[in-house]
Amino acid sequence: MKYLSLFFLVFIYVSCKKEVKPNRFSANVIINKSIEVSGGELIKNSTIEFDFRDKHYKAIRKEGEFILERVFTDKTNKYFDTITQITDAINNKGFQRFVNNFPMSVLDSMAVKYSASVNSVHYFSVLPHGLNGKAVHKTYLEQTKVKDIDCHKIEITFSEEGGGEDFEDVFIYWINTQTFKADYIAYSYNEDDGLGLRFREAYNERYINGIRFVDYKNYKPINENATLENLDSLFEAGSLSLLSKIELKNISVNIL
Repeated sequence: MKYLSLFFLVFIYVSCKKEVKPNRFSANVIINKSIEVSGGELIKNSTIEFDFRDKHYKAIRKEGEFILERVFTDKTNKYFDTITQITDAINNKGFQRFVNNFPMSVLDSMAVKYSASVNSVHYFSVLPHGLNGKAVHKTYLEQTKVKDIDCHKIEITFSEEGGGEDFEDVFIYWINTQTFKADYIAYSYNEDDGLGLRFREAYNERYINGIRFVDYKNYKPINENATLENLDSLFEAGSLSLLSKIELKNISVNIL
């Protein structure tokens, strides 16, 4: 009886170990794999340029140093009577605006606004690059299906320190279980009248010098009771409204 009892104790212990065995992929492993298949280390030392809507964007990243630029023509000509070219630039030290290549001072409140706008476009252009930073927190939610494709559903949050101006934003990524590419992205952000929600469907994938670029169909929920976590279900049910398309044009990549 003593040996029989010992056998059952060992059996129960082994069974419990099997029941709590974690998914063979952690959220961190999945995101790192997704970064790798999307360009990985190449992005860290590169010059990337593209057009988005009526503006030109340029990102130079090299050994931890970076310059993110947005260049456009000011049609109001409020600074000069001639054609006015505005360059907004962010680097490791902060923000600077140039008007016809001359540095201009701007109010701190406007500098924050301009920086967020420039950074947002560059941020989305090379996702999921940057999601292995110290301020990034990853949580594995579940394995699910979107349009009959198996996906790892992962939540991304940010620490206040090092998380940027919009550190309170929350993202969810649907990573294809076979390719490890981010096929869908959703995020919540703070608006003046409450919480805003967006769901993006990647399309028009192309690789340029080893770096993956996609365009996005940008959706918003029709139902006011929508939550970030159920946007994939609402997408499947046709309960999201197409708001816009995020299209990058004239992309060029130079690996440094």
